[in-house]
Amino acid sequence: MGVIPPHLPYQRRHAMKPFATALALSLTIACPTLAFAAGASDTDAERLARWNEIRTSIFGDKAVQPTETLVKVDAPVRALDAALVPITLTMPEPGKVAGVSLVIDDNPSPYAANITFGPAADPSEIKLRVRVNNYTNVHAVVRTKDGGLFETAKFVKASGGCSAPMGMSDEEAMKGMGDMRMKFAEGPHGAKSTEATLMIRHPNFSGMQMNQITRDYTPARYIQKVVVSQGARNILTLDGDISIASNPVINFAFLPEGTAPVTVVASDNQDGRWEHSFPVPSPSN
Repeated sequence: MGVIPPHLPYQRRHAMKPFATALALSLTIACPTLAFAAGASDTDAERLARWNEIRTSIFGDKAVQPTETLVKVDAPVRALDAALVPITLTMPEPGKVAGVSLVIDDNPSPYAANITFGPAADPSEIKLRVRVNNYTNVHAVVRTKDGGLFETAKFVKASGGCSAPMGMSDEEAMKGMGDMRMKFAEGPHGAKSTEATLMIRHPNFSGMQMNQITRDYTPARYIQKVVVSQGARNILTLDGDISIASNPVINFAFLPEGTAPVTVVASDNQDGRWEHSFPVPSPSN
């Protein structure tokens, strides 16, 4: 897709190309008033209209029904750090879930993450940390195995997360880029489930952060895809964007089988690619 015309409405421009960080740059530099148009004073009707536009741009004319049972969003009402907001998505009926999307309505690029669960996944819960740029609804949209779409939302008070500086030079932030660690624990969702916490060293530059030394904007560089597998069995695939916080941390559960290691392949928008394998601990007696 080429450059999206600047005359298109704010959210439509971004939702049309949700993983395009160039749009975040165009809003913050060329059209700053548009980038921060939404805020605490917006009415419920304005927020609903914005969500309807984003939803249509992402999911087309497919119905997205509200749900109180298929997915729940746990997030702080007021974020302590807008650049590091913890989000927990809980799916109480994991057997029905094929994937889940996270949309942060008022971020410059609203479509924060899209997660597809593989046959080795336990989709009961996933946790990650995100940037929140303004007072906003955070939507989770579950895709069920029969093709349905169901959404819920939570309102989060935060501002400036996408442009917040990292507090170090770009060179320092990029040291060790692609290094990974993984911790395992007994899963909370039953004896067959193992919980894993994946940590990836990567600055996830949003393209909106100003280098504190040069006073130039740091070019966007962010994790686009993470694929997690055990042997030949996929656990999950995450497609991400600039809303994922720096040094991503993803907590998920899976159903281990045999002694094959868990392998993680991560790639970013600048053609960086990293692969690491982690031995799975033996099940406890």
